[in-house]
Amino acid sequence: MTFKNKVVLITGARGNLGQAVATAFADAGGRLALVGLHQEALERSFGPSNANRLLVAADLTTQAGARTAVEKTMAQWGRVDVLCNLAGGFRMGPAVHETPVGDWDFLFAVNLRTAVHMMEATVPTMLAQQRGSIVNVGAHAAMRGVAGMGAYTASKSALARVTEAASAELKERGINVNCVLPTIIDTAENRAAMPDADPARWVAPGDLAAAIVFLASEQARAIHGASLPVTGLS
Repeated sequence: MTFKNKVVLITGARGNLGQAVATAFADAGGRLALVGLHQEALERSFGPSNANRLLVAADLTTQAGARTAVEKTMAQWGRVDVLCNLAGGFRMGPAVHETPVGDWDFLFAVNLRTAVHMMEATVPTMLAQQRGSIVNVGAHAAMRGVAGMGAYTASKSALARVTEAASAELKERGINVNCVLPTIIDTAENRAAMPDADPARWVAPGDLAAAIVFLASEQARAIHGASLPVTGLS
């Protein structure tokens, strides 16, 4: 798979998964627009912007932030071929009836609204190009409700439904929209939070990145509206 001369916009780029996805697309020849909240943090992770790498600080929970990310990408390269919506967050919580409104608002903002805002800002460009790929990151846990995770699973389930709806709307116009559903990702933070678990059963960031790269590639052009489980051994 090659992404030579293709522009790949990655949100949540500074996270463990974001860095793995950025590396995978860079290795495949892509030009990367890497979006995160803080410019300094992006530069610590990736180095400065250059001809093949653009760092963009933006708050994607706002429409203005998403539009800024796309406008800066367009100013540098004039196109967006792939959108990877990795930005998101997780919180355990109490029972649904005890979950604070602020937790619902936060999880729907970071897990759903960021992706919707980015699609709103990016899809017109892809329509003008008559080609594009969008890959969203959902959660395997959101295939059903889980006690103590009501707001999280609801927000990620909503993202899967948005993926399906957008795919139905855009597949006849040259745009693929799909979603991956990982279980626990093997990160230092998750190892610290679950010291008694076996991380060998979790999903390695590089393996999840490979699935995302595939769904963004021309080899997946016949795949529309899929929610692909990426579960490792869990």
